[in-house]
Amino acid sequence: MLSPDLDGRTALVTGSAKGVGRELLLAIADHGADVAVHYNTSGDAAADVAESARERGATATTVQGDVTDPDAVDAIFENVEADLDSVDVLVNNVGAFAPSYWEDIDYDTWRTVMTTNFDATCLCAKRALPAMREQSWGRIVNVGYATAERTYVDPVNFPYYVAKAGVIMFTRMLAGETQDDGVTVNAVSPYTVENSDEFPDDLPRGRPASFEDMQQALLFFLDEDSEYISGENVEVDGGLVPERL
Repeated sequence: MLSPDLDGRTALVTGSAKGVGRELLLAIADHGADVAVHYNTSGDAAADVAESARERGATATTVQGDVTDPDAVDAIFENVEADLDSVDVLVNNVGAFAPSYWEDIDYDTWRTVMTTNFDATCLCAKRALPAMREQSWGRIVNVGYATAERTYVDPVNFPYYVAKAGVIMFTRMLAGETQDDGVTVNAVSPYTVENSDEFPDDLPRGRPASFEDMQQALLFFLDEDSEYISGENVEVDGGLVPERL
């Protein structure tokens, strides 16, 4: 596995009490960073993750808040800054998944998917960026979704595809805004991950993406030698060809 040196860095992974977010945070902790485990409602799970990070030698704290609320985002970052330091590494992992056909979508479902996936990504990045610019170093990694930027339409995931396509465009726009600031902004986009509730019949390479697959892509972007790579999207999908599914 890649081994970036993150000693002295502080990392915040949104939605890191469970699932992919948990595994991404622990990979960062393994490489020397102090870590903030973010949660909204899963406080006990977040405490368990923080303890796991400490067992790996990291300094860890937990932080609660709704990342779709601008005031809550401010409070989240203020708490991380008070407990650890300003955020050097931000991983925007939060995002509700609600399979919905267009004719079945209600407004509440639409807003939930859009705000958790897109708005939260923008709000957290905006709050993290001033400190990153001040120190001329920062890493922002957004979690997208494989095929979201291609000319492929999956009607059952209507709002999710729209939201994740926005995340990828936002990633590229912000990379352009920060190209002279020592900050990189990239995306990691899985298809089906090992903790998914259900699996398509014909997965690429005969399996879902593992947590380690996701960690490898993340660690590549965090490495010091990747400082010239920004605005990119790595699809962790095993070479997915949607037409074959």
